Amino acid sequence: MKTLMFETTIKATPEAVSKAMLGPETYKAWTSAFCEGSYYTGSWDEGASIHFLSPGGDGMVSVIAEHRPAEFVSIKHIGMIENGVEDTTSEKVRNWTPAYENYRFTAVPGGTHLVVTVDTVPEYEQYMQDTFPKALGLLKELCEK
Repeated sequence: MKTLMFETTIKATPEAVSKAMLGPETYKAWTSAFCEGSYYTGSWDEGASIHFLSPGGDGMVSVIAEHRPAEFVSIKHIGMIENGVEDTTSEKVRNWTPAYENYRFTAVPGGTHLVVTVDTVPEYEQYMQDTFPKALGLLKELCEK
């Protein structure tokens, strides 16, 4: 597993950037770079379960490992949902879990420096390299409107 890093500076407060990243409707907007119509169910509260889903209902089973509002969010991906079935125990899933996705919001003059780290397996590395900058660009647009 490889950890990738992405970063951007956004002309908005850490609170505003965090709110746009996590809000149900704004989440759909910036994550459309990954999958048009993506959404989540569950809670961003530390320790809570959360599912990240495609319009067809397939996606990721995750837990919020850590959440300090407007400072840091750590998502621990622990499985998949395929055809409505959660899988957290198969060999296929055990080969890549747990995988972490972390967001750090730092106040800087004029805005927020956002640093994202994502654990990924080789077959998704190029996709993440291509898509994460687009997603962060959409988040930046949302926040700077």
